[in-house]
Amino acid sequence: MINTVTFPGLGLEFELDRVAFSLFGHNIYWYGIIIAVGFLLAVAFGLWKAPKFGLDPDAIIDAIYIVVPSAIIGARLYYVIFNPAVCFEADGSFSLLRAIAFWDGGLAIYGGVIATVVSAYLFCLVRNVDFWSGMDITSYGLLIGQLVGRWGNFVNVEAYGGLTELPWRMCSASIANELWRDGLLESEAAYQSVIDGTVGVHPTFLYESLWNLLGLVVLLLLMKRGRKFNGQMFLSYVIWYGIGRAAIEGLRTDSLYFFGTGIRSSQMLGLVSAVVAIGLYILRLKTAGPASPPFVMGKSDAAPRREEAECTSAQTAPEAEKLPAASVSPAQLEEENKEEENDGGDDH
Repeated sequence: MINTVTFPGLGLEFELDRVAFSLFGHNIYWYGIIIAVGFLLAVAFGLWKAPKFGLDPDAIIDAIYIVVPSAIIGARLYYVIFNPAVCFEADGSFSLLRAIAFWDGGLAIYGGVIATVVSAYLFCLVRNVDFWSGMDITSYGLLIGQLVGRWGNFVNVEAYGGLTELPWRMCSASIANELWRDGLLESEAAYQSVIDGTVGVHPTFLYESLWNLLGLVVLLLLMKRGRKFNGQMFLSYVIWYGIGRAAIEGLRTDSLYFFGTGIRSSQMLGLVSAVVAIGLYILRLKTAGPASPPFVMGKSDAAPRREEAECTSAQTAPEAEKLPAASVSPAQLEEENKEEENDGGDDH
């Protein structure tokens, strides 16, 4: 299905097809491709900067096999819990395929973040890796993945906000139809105003992508200044994203609500997590101590060897002094003296 999306105030128009290509009779969607690109960029950045956070890149690779599947399951589970209708067919029958079909959209970022934190904690516990340092480097990956992944929502023409006349308003026939279907347009005249571009909706997918990009810049600047304690970057991410998500979520028309109440789940979670993170930030700033030093590959192996060599040298040197001189014949001594006399004239 091709959607025409316009930004009338900016003079932009896009023809968007959710399907990138077909492979062996199966459609490959842009949403999945964009999510995959964001994931790969996040992993590449994490492996590049892991030593700076005192982490072995090999440990990061091992963690990926645990954390990533958990994040996908958590993101989908969160979405399904707060939007169970997605699991049912038109006739009301439950469909397992619809319940797990995250490739069609329907991944809640906060569910992925929660699952990432839990699975990362268990991994660090088993592998004796510092959890806070692990989450510090993960926070950069989360920002990268989110700022890229939100463009999958754009291709799907979803995750948009309420009505606006701002110059960057977004318009399309599919948006007008969905707003009309959900009772968010008060009249046919309002419906027509969205069709002709007089009124549009907030491109909240863009707002969040830009917010994450700005957050990435802030965390990179913090990295450049040096961490004050393990966990500083992660807690900064939680505060930054929580505040931004709470504000942006209030504009959206497709929010997940907390078990039938008027409370937006992600808005509530964003505010609560930001407040908790502020408290933990202050606490760890006072009690956590200095951050872990950068990781140096092979340093742990080289140090014992140097110590062993020094110890061996210290032990053998006195013993060498105690050894008696080897027996040398008078003829050999006379020959050596002649050689020293002949060789000594080159040094002045």
